[in-house]
Amino acid sequence: MDYIPIDKENLPEMFDIDLADETFKLKFAYNETGDFFTVDLFRPTGEEEDEEMIIGEKMVLNKPLWSDITDLSLPAPQLVPMDLSGIETRLTWDNFEKTVFLYINDQADDEDDPL
Repeated sequence: MDYIPIDKENLPEMFDIDLADETFKLKFAYNETGDFFTVDLFRPTGEEEDEEMIIGEKMVLNKPLWSDITDLSLPAPQLVPMDLSGIETRLTWDNFEKTVFLYINDQADDEDDPL
């Protein structure tokens, strides 16, 4: 399973990412008071301003991003912050990008792949 590397030392960080043959922009930020990370999702428009799709989604351990939103324009693969060892109980500054990573779960896409 692939993961999205995030440089938490340089937050906020924004970059393009290809998910299911579409390009999106992800912007990551950290809330020091609450000790949590957030993600903003944009669709590039080719204009100066990108289309805001989701702003301020809190990253929660083992919960797919945008899982409580039904919108067909959201990326098809799930993005899930996970600790594959199963040790961590929440996502924090100390464990993010050490034991907890943001994984791309595109297993459903693979099942539909005729190859």
